[in-house]
Amino acid sequence: MPQKFALIVQKKQHRNYSGKKKCHTTKAQIIVSSIGEILNVNYAAYGRIHDFTLFKSTNCNLEKAQSILADSGYQGIAKLYPQAQTPIKSSKNHKLNKDEKEFNRHLSSQRMLVENIFAKFKVFKVLSSRYRNHLKRLGLRLNLIAGIINRELGF
Repeated sequence: MPQKFALIVQKKQHRNYSGKKKCHTTKAQIIVSSIGEILNVNYAAYGRIHDFTLFKSTNCNLEKAQSILADSGYQGIAKLYPQAQTPIKSSKNHKLNKDEKEFNRHLSSQRMLVENIFAKFKVFKVLSSRYRNHLKRLGLRLNLIAGIINRELGF
């Protein structure tokens, strides 16, 4: 009697599938200084990698930074860098009080400069629409766009 084998085929596109976004994605991490200069652009080929996992794998040395303002995808960064701040998340069992909401508003107002830099990247349509070129070249193009934006801002 023939044996049944489960055929496990890992397709290349499966690595880029993000269950959260329900589509195939790529991920880029951009580190911006407090004055708006783009310091580093890290590119991950796979969209299913979590933000904080990508941050830990890039080995960015931010110990000299006075403060680090991150979004909620970087929960736990304060364990690595005590000067880091992330928004306080609410849950079913823990609703945010007025002080926590005020802290989140203050943090998001400080992060507006970073979000404006992300908007400048999206003008080039690399991060805002589907990238239809070779993935090997995406990191190069992101670094070139970062250079153009830094030059435009005078850095």
